Amino acid sequence: MEVGPRDGLQNEKVIVGIDKKISLIKALAGAGIRNIEATSFVHPKWIPQLADADQLIKDLKQCKGLNISVLVPNEKGFQRALVAGVKEICLFVSASETHNLKNVNMTPKDSIRSFSDIIKSSKQEKIRIKTIIVMSFYCPFEGVVDSDIVIDLAISLKNMGVDEIVLADTSGHANPRQVYDLFEILKQEAENVQLSAHFHDTMGMGLANVTAALVAGIRKFDSSIGGLGGCPYAPGASGNIATEDLVNMLESMGINTGVNLTALVEVLDLVEEIVGRNVNSHYKQATKLEVHCSSKERNGMEI
Repeated sequence: MEVGPRDGLQNEKVIVGIDKKISLIKALAGAGIRNIEATSFVHPKWIPQLADADQLIKDLKQCKGLNISVLVPNEKGFQRALVAGVKEICLFVSASETHNLKNVNMTPKDSIRSFSDIIKSSKQEKIRIKTIIVMSFYCPFEGVVDSDIVIDLAISLKNMGVDEIVLADTSGHANPRQVYDLFEILKQEAENVQLSAHFHDTMGMGLANVTAALVAGIRKFDSSIGGLGGCPYAPGASGNIATEDLVNMLESMGINTGVNLTALVEVLDLVEEIVGRNVNSHYKQATKLEVHCSSKERNGMEI
């Protein structure tokens, strides 16, 4: 699930025009990515970068073969998404009470209760429901999160009939042992619900956490082109794991992602043009080094 157009861009200082957003999504699709989190129906005053959500979804209807997902913060956001004709929504709740209060001014239990009408309406409209449990492992305000809190939230969401539960390491402090252990428990507690993962790379353990989740049987992961992203309500949180790093690792392990890595790397030029700065993923830096070394070798031979 490519989250760059939403999670990646929401923290960028430069306001990206809708034409550029569409160009980015089309370029990602051209590289073979079919699942894209495009935007959020949040109030524009909170995240001005996503103020064009209604028009963006309308314009993306011309893009065939894409599964477009949108973040929905509340009932008003859901109604906007409904009018726009979305087929998949993403609801979110934090396992940290402090973070949830700062983020949406509600306790986690209140957030869960607020989902009820949205979930019922979504089922009536045949809209797929994805739910993210934010701060599933660590919170910058509260420290290590009690796994029982995450499990209880997941069980509540399963009982409400959601289609997918995403465990999100929003602060980027999770470690592989935590990730493996929690997913092993949730496979039993939330059976018949798709489980997936969303990792940030603050502490440099993003891909290690992907590997731990893979061992636990997880097969769907969020990532962001160029490693863009972060959370405005999680101090110190760096970007998401980079899509090109994730694809490179999985393909190197013999896991077919269906994504053309060469085409994906070419998308990085467009990303840098859009955000007005360099992006630094591991794979990008490694390929730049290889090109530089290769050039030096050729120059040496010519001399």
